[in-house]
Amino acid sequence: MAAFDNELVRIVEGLNRATRQPAAQPLPSTQSLDRLLAFAAQQNASDLLLVAGCGVALRINGSLAPATGPALSAEDIRNLVLPLLDAGRLQELQSSKSVDLCFVREQIGRIRANIHQQRGTLAASMRLLPARIPTLESLHLPAVLGKIAERKQGLVLVTGPTGCGKSSTLAALIDQINTRRRDHIVTIEDPVEYQHPNRNSIVEQIEVGRDTPDFVHSLRGILRQTPDVILVGEMRDPETIATVLTAAETGHLVFSTMHSNDTSQAVSRILDAFPSGNQPQIRQQLSLALLAIAAQQLVPGADRVARYPAVEVMVATDAVRNLIRKGDDHQLRSQISVGRADGMMTMEQSLAELARSGRILRETAFGHCFRPEDLRRYLDG
Repeated sequence: MAAFDNELVRIVEGLNRATRQPAAQPLPSTQSLDRLLAFAAQQNASDLLLVAGCGVALRINGSLAPATGPALSAEDIRNLVLPLLDAGRLQELQSSKSVDLCFVREQIGRIRANIHQQRGTLAASMRLLPARIPTLESLHLPAVLGKIAERKQGLVLVTGPTGCGKSSTLAALIDQINTRRRDHIVTIEDPVEYQHPNRNSIVEQIEVGRDTPDFVHSLRGILRQTPDVILVGEMRDPETIATVLTAAETGHLVFSTMHSNDTSQAVSRILDAFPSGNQPQIRQQLSLALLAIAAQQLVPGADRVARYPAVEVMVATDAVRNLIRKGDDHQLRSQISVGRADGMMTMEQSLAELARSGRILRETAFGHCFRPEDLRRYLDG
């Protein structure tokens, strides 16, 4: 990383000279940030972190490399990130103390950024998005997801922690539909990450904050725009969840995400967003609308370079729908574990397959499982 240290010294020194220029002179901070992003791309980093008081940090192959180079000051970071914000996003940052955006740099591609406050100073996390839209095969995702994307109506939910690849999975599913079908696809995202060209389908991409004030407002309008497929970046609140369920019930194929560790927890999170008096109705809607839930996490490969998705898949068979409708959520896991013929698998079954194939190490599988005894049975049975 010596070359990185030397490059950072030059960039930060350039920033320090820039801050001493008269205020009327434009600061070359965008150029400095572009140099940082270019170097991050050369290192095959997925993320670039800027935090006052420490050097620049890169995430490579899923692991955060030690911060290196000169420590950035609060003023350095302001000069690096504020030129990215238009008046609207600057106002959002001032009021909410956090703002999301995407921007494009030639030779680098699209970058998703979150700029936020911490310890009274600005900080930023920037993700370098792949230049090409991935395929389900390139992401090593189970084939059942591609089959589910062939359906014409219902809800497909992708869940998992931040950074687990949910956006890439959804992009691959949308691209498959875009390539194979003649549909009207509308996405609502905050921000738009992957830009989909029109192939056999027509794709509209609506960005929250730029094209619409929020998810709910846009969703209500979308239902009058004759879409066949709708992608909602995240089900964040009861209104969005209710509108998504209605859309999935009324003839649309709907994709969305939320944060949960497994598929049954996703069901609970949907229900817990509503008052107890409304939950029977939501259960009924969900049991009718749901096609599948995929809960995923990215796991380091045996070579410590690649990363592979471990994916729990719950397909909405008649038995699964019945359990959701009756409120027997605690029985969903056992239904998933015996549903291999329908494409279902638990997280432990997925991890066991990755370990048996040699893609990940056995100890890595145990480090990422939720039920060690189940994993041990799948590996040794």
